[in-house]
Amino acid sequence: MILDYLHKIGWFIGLLLLQVLILNNVHIAGYATPFLYVYLILKLESDTPRNAQMLWAFFLGLAVDIYSDTPGMNAAATVLLAFVRPLLLRLFVPRDTTDSFVPGIRTLGMAPFLKYITASVLLHHCALLGIEFFSTAHVGLLLLRIVASTLLTLGCILALEGIHWQRNP
Repeated sequence: MILDYLHKIGWFIGLLLLQVLILNNVHIAGYATPFLYVYLILKLESDTPRNAQMLWAFFLGLAVDIYSDTPGMNAAATVLLAFVRPLLLRLFVPRDTTDSFVPGIRTLGMAPFLKYITASVLLHHCALLGIEFFSTAHVGLLLLRIVASTLLTLGCILALEGIHWQRNP
C-alpha cells in the first residue's frame, strides 16, 4: 500500500515537472498545447474512491496552477474530470471487466481505452479552455484550441501508454 502511494507520488511529481517545465511552453501553431498531467487521474485504479480521486486531482491541478500562474483553472478542470471519471469508466469499460483494474490498453483493449481517454481529455479541455477564454466572442478559436489540444494530448497519452505497455509485457 505504501509502495502504491510512493508510485503515485512519483508519477505526480514527474508529470507535474514535465507539464510546467516543458509542455506549458509547447504551443503548436499557437493553438495546441498538451496537458499530459491528466494522465495521472486517468490511470488511477477503478475502485479508487471518488473523494480520493478528487483530492489527487485538486492537488495536481493546484500545483500546475501555482507554477503556471493560472488562478485555479487547472484545479477546477481536473476536479471536474475526477468527478465525472467513474461515470466515464462505467460508460466505456466492457461489462466483463474485473472489479478493480487500472485503465489501460492491456486491461481494456484499444477501442474502449481510446473512447475513455478521448471523452475524458475532451471534457477536461472544454472546461479548462472555456474557463481560460471565458467569452463567447471567439467561439471558433475556442473550438479550434479545444480540438487541437485534445488531439495533441491524446497523442502524448498514447505514446506514454505505448512506452508503458512495451516496458511491462
